[in-house]
Amino acid sequence: MTLRDKTADETPRSWVRAVLYDATIRGWVFQGLVLLALILFAVWVVHNTAANLRAANIPFGFDFLNMRAGFDISQKPIDYTLDSSHAQAFKVGLLNTIIVSVLGIILATIIGFVVGISRLSRNWLLARAATVYIETLRNVPLLLQLLFWYKAVLSVLPGPRQGYVLPFSANLSNRGLTMPRPIPGEGFEIVMWSVPVAVALAWAIARWAKNRQAATGQSFPVFRASLGIVVGLPVVLFVVLGAPLSFEIPELKGFNFAGGMVVHPELIAMLLGISLYTATFIAETVRAGILAVSTGQSEAAFSLGLRPRQTMRLIVVPQAMRVIIPPLTSQYLNLTKNSSLALAIGYPDLVAVFAGSTLNITGHAIEVIAITMAVYLALSLITAALMNWFNARVALVER
Repeated sequence: MTLRDKTADETPRSWVRAVLYDATIRGWVFQGLVLLALILFAVWVVHNTAANLRAANIPFGFDFLNMRAGFDISQKPIDYTLDSSHAQAFKVGLLNTIIVSVLGIILATIIGFVVGISRLSRNWLLARAATVYIETLRNVPLLLQLLFWYKAVLSVLPGPRQGYVLPFSANLSNRGLTMPRPIPGEGFEIVMWSVPVAVALAWAIARWAKNRQAATGQSFPVFRASLGIVVGLPVVLFVVLGAPLSFEIPELKGFNFAGGMVVHPELIAMLLGISLYTATFIAETVRAGILAVSTGQSEAAFSLGLRPRQTMRLIVVPQAMRVIIPPLTSQYLNLTKNSSLALAIGYPDLVAVFAGSTLNITGHAIEVIAITMAVYLALSLITAALMNWFNARVALVER
């Protein structure tokens, strides 16, 4: 064999060897094999499930969503009757889940930040009270806390006639929190549309003030200006349009109230339980984030004449947010998924309405469970995407 033939024979081998030992190519090959295995497994599961359903004479499809539901729902944020479809029942359950999740996130965040900062307070009583709250509630299962608020607190309240009278014609009883119901008038939609317009203006002012400070070094009261626009513009339009909003006052008739709006005990118990429980973990996250900020930052702020509250608000917390936000996202996701425990106290969330009543009536277990899982997956992904966007906004960008 000549030298030329030997070189020609080794060229394919060296090329194959280079391909096999290339980390990038090898990684793509392994990922492709894993993806192919997953696709084949999914096809096998679908085929096997379809064969079993045919053998058991169980229909598969989503036509049941257009069927008459035939069951009532205690709390209905949108129009719903016994003659409504299962698709409408799904919407009611989804909205109830979103309501308790969004309100729970807001309340848990506020309570968690207050308690987390309080635990670092120099006030001995305040710090110990925050510690007792955290160590007590986070070590008790959430389900037990929900049952406590619903069975031991709200269920033992007096009836509507002996209920606790609250300001603004509200009443708290074992039937829930009864409040006046707002009735929008002509032109009120203009007031509602002014809110996002005011938010957009506030955002524009914040961007302008940031660029102005970077160029000239002069600061601008962004918070006060933004607050004035967000609050002032809708209020001015509300007054100019003649206050196009009235209220239906609840009236006690017989053994219950007529008119107004009612926040049912199930929703109150859910908000109390899920917010106070999640707030304990948020408080520890906030405390860890604040402790992660160097004490030299506070000392430098004090040397400049800033007070402790100003130092915490302007120096420490903004830096601590870079540490707080990632674990805070996990707590928001946990709160959204923990809302499924509402079934235990009768709150009509997505699991109770759709994965409960609809599944039992129609028998389409696979379709119902698949839709329910997809909804919780979508809610978690949306929450994570929003928090990741916010985290990118406050992250420290190295030059």
